[in-house]
Amino acid sequence: MLSITNLHAGYGKVEVLHGISLEVPKGQVVTLIGSNGAGKTTTMRAVSGMIAPREGKVMLGDVDITGRESHRIARLGLAHSPEGRRVFATMTVNDNLLLGAFPRFTGARSKGDIAADLERAMEYFPRLKERRLQLAGTLSGGEQQMLAMARAMMMNPDVVLLDEPSMGLAPILVDEVFRIISRLRSEGVTMLLVEQFAAAALNVSDYGYVLENGRIAVHGPAEKLKNDPAVQAAYLGGGH
Repeated sequence: MLSITNLHAGYGKVEVLHGISLEVPKGQVVTLIGSNGAGKTTTMRAVSGMIAPREGKVMLGDVDITGRESHRIARLGLAHSPEGRRVFATMTVNDNLLLGAFPRFTGARSKGDIAADLERAMEYFPRLKERRLQLAGTLSGGEQQMLAMARAMMMNPDVVLLDEPSMGLAPILVDEVFRIISRLRSEGVTMLLVEQFAAAALNVSDYGYVLENGRIAVHGPAEKLKNDPAVQAAYLGGGH
C-alpha cells in the first residue's frame, strides 16, 4: 500500500535520511523506532510532502507521490497526524473533525457517510464527544492528540501516518491512545507509526523498522524485534 525506496531527505545542506526503504502493506501497522535525531519525523514529512525528497521514490498503491504537494498527497488517500498535534485552536472539536473530511466534501475523496463517520470518531474518542462544541485550543494535550488522530481518520484515508501520538501524555492517556491504535489495527486500518515508546509500539504493530542515523539498521516482524537482544538493549529497556 505504501512503499518507500532509497529515500534521501534532509534540511538545507544537511541530509538526514541516507537511502531508507520500507513497506507498509495494506491492513497492517508498521512501526518505525529509533533514538531522537535518527530521522523518524523526517521520514514522515518526506512521505506526506511536508519536505521534498532529494532522491528515491514513494509509492501510494500504484501512484508515485514522490515530491508532490501535501494537499495533493492527502487527496490521494494519505493522512498525516503530525508530531505536535497542530489542531485548529480557534475552531470547535466538531469543526476540526469536519475539516479532516474536507477532501470528501470537495469530491477529491469518496464522500461516503460523513455524518456516520463523525459519530464513529466520537465513539472511538469519547472525550471528544463530551467536548464536541468546545474550542480545540482549550483541550488538554491528551485531548488534542486524540483530536489530531480522529481528524486524520475523518478523511477516510488509505494510509495513516501517526507521528509520536503519545508524546507528552500522562501514562493513563498513553494507554488509551495505544488501545485505540490496536482497535484500528483490528479493523484493518493501514498505518505507519513513529513512537517513542518502542515496546508499546511493537505490541500494536505487525512489522517494525529500526532507524539509526538515517539508515535502517534492522527490520522484521514486530514479535521478532521485541525478542531481539540488541533491540531490547537499545530501545526497549525503558519501554512503556
